[in-house]
Amino acid sequence: MKRRTLVGGIAAAAAAAAAPGTATPRRIAMSDVDRLQQRFAEIIASDHRHGGQLGIEQRAAALADEALNLQSAGSATQRVRSNLYACAASFRSSAMWAAIDGRRYDDAKTHMREAQALAEMSGDQAIKFRIWSHAGAMYRHMGRPADAFATNDVARNLHITRRDPMFASLGLARQAAIHGAAQDRTGTRRAFDQAREAMQRANPDDYRPVWLLAFYDEAELDSLALSANLALGDYPTAELHAHRCLSALRPHMRRSHALTTTRLAHAQLAQGDFETATATAMKIPADAATQHARVSRMLQEFGAALRAKAPGSGAAHAWTEHARDAWRTAA
Repeated sequence: MKRRTLVGGIAAAAAAAAAPGTATPRRIAMSDVDRLQQRFAEIIASDHRHGGQLGIEQRAAALADEALNLQSAGSATQRVRSNLYACAASFRSSAMWAAIDGRRYDDAKTHMREAQALAEMSGDQAIKFRIWSHAGAMYRHMGRPADAFATNDVARNLHITRRDPMFASLGLARQAAIHGAAQDRTGTRRAFDQAREAMQRANPDDYRPVWLLAFYDEAELDSLALSANLALGDYPTAELHAHRCLSALRPHMRRSHALTTTRLAHAQLAQGDFETATATAMKIPADAATQHARVSRMLQEFGAALRAKAPGSGAAHAWTEHARDAWRTAA
């Protein structure tokens, strides 16, 4: 995918602003920022419905460029310019997350670098937190816990985590998931206890950005606990958190529902409950099974593990038939 580099984009904007013209420059105002923030909310909603899609990544990247282009489209106050940089950083961070969710890690790292530079220019602590926290999740998915700890610590050390316990809670919950990937049971348990305590201290009436309000709650805390305990091999605890998560997930969290159901099937399979695990895996919508990279990979691993643990069983036969028929229809 061809992208304009951040430095090149800013240079082009400066050149355009310096070029003579006959038209009177328009005034860029907070109404332009509000319009971009509405588009950002749409990107967030699309991500929670579909997740990881290249189209979401591309739309978010294009909207980041649109926000940057407004810098040279007319005059603006410093407040408006800072907000435009924050919008551009927000869109870039969504492009980054879509790439992470789709396991396109090289693209994710490119988006990350641009998002980090834009966030610095905006001075927006919340979007800085989102970018560095996403980086921690990326390295965890890549199997690089040392890098995951380092980047997540940058997010956790921002002063917004001291001002708002909800940000502190999310940072701790993701830290716990990294501890799980690193096979640290004590660190996992301690971080989750701290994350839950911080969430309970958070004032629900405080202002928070739309991206945080859209997903971080008790269900997400249980989702991260599920991931950590799966990595630790504590399958009964993982199953418990999976059921808690599924019972609390909000309806718009379709991507999260598919991921949680897939992880639940893995937890049940690891405990030898082949029929229940297969029935759980068969509940995952065909579009998620075929179009979401993380779900697709985990279901392929599920099928391989089921055939290895229960070769020739009715469960293995039922899963093979289901995967062939349902996925072929969705393809």
